[in-house]
Amino acid sequence: MDKDQKEALQVAKELTAKLIECRTVSAANIGDVFPSIYRIVLNTILESAPAEPKAKTRGGDK
Repeated sequence: MDKDQKEALQVAKELTAKLIECRTVSAANIGDVFPSIYRIVLNTILESAPAEPKAKTRGGDK
């Protein structure tokens, strides 16, 4: 599991916990809700990540 996946998992856990506290999510439907929350959080992280810089070439390489 890479850094972004770990971060998404932590955020999804916290969001799900808050939804349980607000009684929006229950034990009966957590299996349906959690994967959706995780997927949305991970996609958001990946979309907002800056593009990796291109590697510099050596002086004679083109």
